Order: sequence, then C-alpha cells, then structure tokens
Amino acid sequence: MTELLSIKEASQWASEYLGKKVTTSNISYLIQYGRIKKIGDNGSTLVSKNELIEYYNKLKKSREKEWKKQLGEDLNWALSFEQYKESETTKHVHRLHPYKGKFIPQLVEYFLDSHTDNFKREVYFKPGDIVYDPFSGSGTTLVQACELGIHAIGNDVSAFNALIGNCKVAKYNLQEVQIEINRITKALKAYLSIHKTLEFEEQLLKELNAFNNQYFPVPEYKYKVKQKLINEKNYGTQKEKEFLPIYHKLISEYNIKLHQDKNITFLDKWFIQPIRDEIEFVVNEIQKIKNTDTKNIISIILSRTVRSCRATTHSDLATLIEPVTSTYYCSKHGKICKPLFSILKWWEFYSKDTVKRLAQFDKLRKDTFQVCLTGDSRTIDLIGELKKVNPEFARLVEKQKIRGIFTSPPYVGLIDYHEQHAYAYDLFGFERKDELEIGPLYKGQGKEARQSYVEGISQVLINSKKFLVEDYDVFLVANDKYNLYPIIAEKADMQIVNQYKRPVLNRTEKDKGAYSEIIFHLKNI
Repeated sequence: MTELLSIKEASQWASEYLGKKVTTSNISYLIQYGRIKKIGDNGSTLVSKNELIEYYNKLKKSREKEWKKQLGEDLNWALSFEQYKESETTKHVHRLHPYKGKFIPQLVEYFLDSHTDNFKREVYFKPGDIVYDPFSGSGTTLVQACELGIHAIGNDVSAFNALIGNCKVAKYNLQEVQIEINRITKALKAYLSIHKTLEFEEQLLKELNAFNNQYFPVPEYKYKVKQKLINEKNYGTQKEKEFLPIYHKLISEYNIKLHQDKNITFLDKWFIQPIRDEIEFVVNEIQKIKNTDTKNIISIILSRTVRSCRATTHSDLATLIEPVTSTYYCSKHGKICKPLFSILKWWEFYSKDTVKRLAQFDKLRKDTFQVCLTGDSRTIDLIGELKKVNPEFARLVEKQKIRGIFTSPPYVGLIDYHEQHAYAYDLFGFERKDELEIGPLYKGQGKEARQSYVEGISQVLINSKKFLVEDYDVFLVANDKYNLYPIIAEKADMQIVNQYKRPVLNRTEKDKGAYSEIIFHLKNI
C-alpha cells in the first residue's frame, strides 16, 4: 500500500531525499501542473510518496550522466550551480528587468571572488581591483563586482542595455522613489476611474473563472493531459471557440477598442488601445520627475510593465509570433486566458518588487565605482568616456589600470539585442545602433557571418588591452560550436590558458535540452 503524505510532509521528505530545500510551494506546483496526482479534498490534500519517488527519480535520473553522454565527459558539473533556486539566481537587482542571454550571478561571482577549489586554483580579482565587461548586457558583472567590493566598467552598444545596467548599480533615495511611484499610481487610478476598462476586465474575469472551473478544473484537467487521457490540442481549440461569443459580447457592451488606428511602430502593433493610452499617460507622469536617477529607475519599472502587457499569449511572451487580441486556450496554464487591458496590476506589482530589490541590494553593495558606458567596444576610449560621467573613476583607471575582463560576448546569429527591447526604444526615444552589433541575428551563422564575428570580437579584445594591466586575466563565456575562439585569441595576441565547459541548467523559456558553454581564460602571450 502506498504511503500518503500531506504537502508539508512531502516538502520535508523531498528536501531530505534530494539533499536540498523543497518548499511546500514546490509540491503544490507539481500538483497544480499535473506532475503528480492530488489525493483527497476539503483541505486535506495528500500525495503519494511512491509517485513522488518516481517523479524525482526520473528527474534526477542521472541528469549529469545523460548530459555528459550528449555533451562530452569534459563537462564540469561543479559549475552547473544546480543547488541554487531560481530566487537565488535572480537575487535582488538581477531581476529588475527581463533580458535574453544573461548569465547567472553565481557564475560571475565564482571567478571574481576570493575562493579557490579543485577547478579554480588561484584568485584572479581582489577588492579594489577594476574589472571590465565590454558586452555589459543587463549589468550582471557590474552588480556582482559591486557586491564583492570590486570596481567595474561596463560598455554596451545598446543604450537601453546601458540604462538597465546603470539603474541596477545606482544609489537611490528610496523614500523619494516611493513617493514618485505613489504619485503616479494615484494619478493612473484616477485616470482609470473615468474609463470602463477595469469594469470590463472584472466582468470578463468572472465569465472566464466560471467557464474554466467547469471545463478546466484544477488540478484534474492537467493531470489528465499529462496522462494522455485528454487530447489537449483538440479539447483546447473546441473550448476556445465556445468562449469567443461571450468575449465579443462584452467587448461590444463596454465599447472596448482592440486595435490602434496605425500599425507602424512596435507600440502600435503589439498593444491593445487601452493599454497604449495608459502607457502614454504614465510616460507623461514620469517626465515630471526632476531627479535623473529616480526618473530612470521608474522608467525601468514602466518598461518591465510594458513588456508584460504586450498583446500575445503567455507562452509566446519572449518570442512574439502574432498579436493576440481575443481570449485563447493557453497551454501554459491549461485554461482559457485573455490579453491584458490595463497596465495597473503589473505596474503596482513591479513597483513594489523593484523597491524591495533595491533595498536588498543596498545592504550588500560596497562603496566602489560602477559605470556602464554606451559605445562600440571595438573603438571606445574608456578613460575619455569615463571622464565625461565620473572623472574620479577615470583617474583611478588611469592610475591602476583594469585588472581583467569578465564578459559574455554575443553569440553568432542568435539574438537581436536591440529588437528584444524594441518597445523600450519606441517608448523612450533611444537611438538604435543595430548596425554596430557583433554577430547580429539578421546576418545568420554562415561563413561570412562567422568571419565578421571573429574580426569583431578580436577587435574588442585588442582595444581593451590598451586599458588592462600587463598580467591581465580575461574570461569569455561562450557557446563556441564553430570553434572560433582559438582564432579570436590568436588575432588578439592572447593565449587560451584554460577553459571550463559547464552545463547551462538555468535556461529560460521553452528550450530545456542539454546545453553547455565554455568559459575561456585568456592571458597575455
């Protein structure tokens, strides 16, 4: 007879079984998403211990062994950081804004901090040193350097990326930030009070809840889908069509305008009209803020909000396909979902979350310099540009030079780094510099694109050497499937002295297959 456990008991048992913390929320997630079956009701939810063992064994079943079989025995599992929960890999300001292709802070910390182990035999950076990230992205290196007492310079060709990085490491008057958030929230609610958007959305949610409770009961429906007792595609499509008349009736009754009059910019195409109107309202309110740092961080809150309010399905949020302006069957949540009609919910959530994260980081940061510049890393004069924004930091760089580099260069033809934040460029009027991207998506991954990439990355390293100490340490994180980095190192007159091949477990979105990257350690010849 199978042993039954309460959610709390299951949490305790799983924590001991796996050797890491498994919360009651983790167990509830498994039930909700049909991974294991719910037994009992009326507040006495139980789960089968045998089913838990089967689930965890299948999950655990030599993930390391299977990945090494696919990716090679040289895979360094110690650098998988599998012991960290998502809340730890996205700690404090690291989750101030979504960003494709960023590395986790634990990886940066591993190479920047003062520990040694079987793989890292020496310390490369110490407090007071200066580290440089020529592809700063969302600013992970800057943040971790600040936490470790290391000065950091970032550089990025994308003005919006630089804004994200600088907002993460800026020092704020949090009371002033909260006052401005409260002012804008109050104004937005007053604006909404004279429109019917929230009333419409409330009525739509009532209809959706009733419909979903009837046809997509939780967790029974998802469990049946997992067990292949229901054809999800056919059933979901059928119920999606059944709900549409209810949706269209409410749209007509509340006179909701779904589409904008023009379809030229990103904001025109990907946002329902009421959302666009609210965005414009908040932008105008932000413009009234006089303190630049406060204005910037609240702009980031709005950008994060706007990204979550695009007219798309929940499963396609990161890889937009076509605008969605009607209710739809959502495979991610296993029910009929709707597009958003107001930014208020996400604005309030991200405002609260941002202030909390800034306060957390404020307790950890050290009194050091961190700046992210905007420019082409192949040609930028770091000291000259630093003098314009932080003369004191520029003098320090001139005096002691940069100790080394920790960065993750763009991959060949994989991500369009400007397009991923197209809404923000439209929103804030930043000038785009797509033509300066190295290895852009539109050039693909052919021979010519790879040659251009090699030239670009090697030029970045050559330019960086002007500002480095003689005995520098350069760490480049890359998935080098075309074996380009030995050529890059040679062109930059550097030598690869070590390389660490690590499994990437914490990938986002849909691709969860076996995947690795290499940290190349380069030094002067």
